[in-house]
Amino acid sequence: MATQHHQNDELDHSNLSIRPLDPATDVDDLMVWVSDDQVTQFCRWDTYTSRDQAIEYINKFVLTHPYYRVICLNNRAIGAISVTCNTGNDKCRGELGYVLASEYWGRGVATWAVKAVMFTIFEERPELERVEALVDVENKGSQRVLEKGGFIKEGVLRKYCIQKGKTRDMVMFSFLKLV
Repeated sequence: MATQHHQNDELDHSNLSIRPLDPATDVDDLMVWVSDDQVTQFCRWDTYTSRDQAIEYINKFVLTHPYYRVICLNNRAIGAISVTCNTGNDKCRGELGYVLASEYWGRGVATWAVKAVMFTIFEERPELERVEALVDVENKGSQRVLEKGGFIKEGVLRKYCIQKGKTRDMVMFSFLKLV
């Protein structure tokens, strides 16, 4: 059972890292968050119910994704963060996404990961001039993470997408490359 932590109960960030997912060793760690209804509540994908689903996700999505990383505590995956780059006339924009095991919520981990990725993403992907993040209007925790991570709230996009069978309002955040 996940332990509830207070907002100021931050982890020692020197034990945090971001690295590519290792399908041989990270699948059981990944199962912790992809099988947690509390974590997947605001995700576009449904809660995973089997290890086989996680392995299929890793093989079809993670391993082919140009920027998908796991967030690690003492080199164990406790979450993931990705930047999906657009193409064509939209190649100047990318979309940030992240997920974190609920045990680590409210402890500065997601904010640390967002800052770490944003510190390097414009060098790694020089075509990007803007990184966006869309967050469910009810997901206040994730909105705080983005604001602490340097993102600017641009506004609410009404009835923007269908998530878990319901039309949802999303908050648009952006982080711009400094010229």
